[in-house]
Amino acid sequence: MDAPDGPTDRYTHGHEPSALAAHSTRTAASSAAYLLPKLVPGMGVLDVGCGPGTITLDLARVVAPGEVIGVENVEAPLDAARANAAERGDTTTRFQVADAYRLPFDDDRFDVVHAHQVLQHVTDPVAVLAEMARVCRPDGWVAARDADYAAFAWYPESPGIERWLDTYRHLARRNGAEPDAGRRLRAWAQAAGLSEVTVTTSNWTYATPESTAWWANSQADRVIGEVFTAQAAEAGVSADEVAAMAAGWRSWGADPDAWFLVPHGELLAHP
Repeated sequence: MDAPDGPTDRYTHGHEPSALAAHSTRTAASSAAYLLPKLVPGMGVLDVGCGPGTITLDLARVVAPGEVIGVENVEAPLDAARANAAERGDTTTRFQVADAYRLPFDDDRFDVVHAHQVLQHVTDPVAVLAEMARVCRPDGWVAARDADYAAFAWYPESPGIERWLDTYRHLARRNGAEPDAGRRLRAWAQAAGLSEVTVTTSNWTYATPESTAWWANSQADRVIGEVFTAQAAEAGVSADEVAAMAAGWRSWGADPDAWFLVPHGELLAHP
């Protein structure tokens, strides 16, 4: 159960269809509301770790005709992002592969450099924030939003979900990442040398039959997917335990009293 030697930046969720499908439901309204008041038409925006691009494309609508680029460290999610852009008729937003530690852009290039649910997955979030700041104009905005797994709350109690959460947090840390990122954003921003640091919070709340069923089944599908199953096996978690986690999610989601809270930290700062 020891952690691997050295940092890996291994993405704990992976880019399986179940993860991309869940990420494709995210919008700027649901996931970047804290940033929207800072945006005006004509701004240049870089979206780091853009995934399937739904947030990126929403931001592009707000800042049009400004330049908007979404980057990921692998190609797979960018295929989904480009398909989403084509579906919306967006022919100007660009998506490309890039390393968050070494962004292929000049200093002071963008008005806004944004990352949603990214810092929790990297081995050196301070370095990523510093690199985001490098490509942001001095009066621009570095923006980040991350969940805080240790603060997740749900009802009714579920041993399967409890076991999943313990396992996920262990796997993330085994990968050199920090799943309880939301509470650390202020510290990371200050360590990266950002200025005028402001940290706020917001939640995703699932409290209707439709939303709890969707959330539960989405999480269960990820649990039994190849990426989570393989990482769990490496950490000594059996296939039967993984199946029990997925069953716990589905059982919880079918409960008429089900309620789930995902708290987030939100960072706004100048370089």
